[in-house]
Amino acid sequence: MNRRAFLISIATAGLLPGSGCMKSPASFKATDITGATFANDFALTGYDGKPRALADFKGKVVVVFFGYVQCPDVCPTTLSTLRTVREKLGADADKLQVVFITVDPERDTREVLSQYVPAFDPSFVGLSGDAAATERVAREFRVLYSKNAGKTPTSYTVDHSAGVFIFDTEGRIRLYASQSMTPDDYTHDIRALLGK
Repeated sequence: MNRRAFLISIATAGLLPGSGCMKSPASFKATDITGATFANDFALTGYDGKPRALADFKGKVVVVFFGYVQCPDVCPTTLSTLRTVREKLGADADKLQVVFITVDPERDTREVLSQYVPAFDPSFVGLSGDAAATERVAREFRVLYSKNAGKTPTSYTVDHSAGVFIFDTEGRIRLYASQSMTPDDYTHDIRALLGK
């Protein structure tokens, strides 16, 4: 789902807050969705086997991205961009938590995620759940995904929403970032959320 379609869908569903609650459009590079009634939490498992929820990362700006390990383009590009953002944050890098949620739990086992996600940055966290848990969290975040058959049963691809959700240090959803966001754009917005 592209940025325009996403914004239309949440606007028509009445999910965007009133203009009086939003920051000036010039405040952020990403789309300000402060006050949105979705993307409140997730209940999934880390590749270390520990259950994870948004509250586990309180005190940090949390960036949540949905994808899958065998994604050929958007996922590795986004994770590489977020690695660059962490580098640009310098001394504030530890105040950022990147969370990658797989939409392909069938292939993205804990072992696979434990090798893939930290390869971009050791601080990044990869989460998964069974098919039902994946569907629940995707619905909570208004993320769409669908499997496309390949030449063999295991060579399928997964179409999925490619936006990034950004939470403030109190765990409140604040921003939705499209694929056009640059590392400098992310860094600007994260510093703003940190009050820098």
